[in-house]
Order: sequence, then C-alpha cells, then structure tokens
Amino acid sequence: MNIQKTVTGTTLTVNLEGRLDTTTAPQLEGELRSSIDGLTGLVIDLEKLDYISSAGLRVLLAMQKIMNRQGEMIIKNANETVMEVFEVTGFSDILTIE
Repeated sequence: MNIQKTVTGTTLTVNLEGRLDTTTAPQLEGELRSSIDGLTGLVIDLEKLDYISSAGLRVLLAMQKIMNRQGEMIIKNANETVMEVFEVTGFSDILTIE
C-alpha cells in the first residue's frame, strides 16, 4: 500500500493506494498516530484504495475517536466496493464520508 501525506495548515490529507488489510493496517496506523498531534483536520482520500479489511476499519475507527477530541476526520472518494463495506458494517453511520 502507498501512503501519501500532505499537511496544509492544521489539516493532514492522506491518500491511500492499494489494499488496507491485516498486513498494511499497522503501517497506516503508525503513520497517522505520528502525524496527527496538534492537527484539527484529517482527510483520508480513498480514491485509489482497492480493498479494506476489518483491520483497516479498526484503524479508521481509532483515528475517528482521536480526531473527535481534537477536530474532525473526513473520508473522501470511497469507491463502490469500499462504500459497500462501510454500509454493511455500519461505518457509514460513524464516519463522515464525502
């Protein structure tokens, strides 16, 4: 999985490409946890994400909890496959998805 990070002011935008699964979720979680101190916005762009597993969902949920305390988190450009996972798991009700 490729992770591309861009900071604009107090907002971090993260573009994900590939598969977010058991193998890659710890990498993403580490990258995010080390980058979000002091930020008020986290945007996760899933335009190029092919697949998300329960391990990936866990990372998104953990980041959502942190960002609820310090600002907001937005998920952008989720494709049909990823949106279906969000809807089936109820994550579409928890996450802010644009």
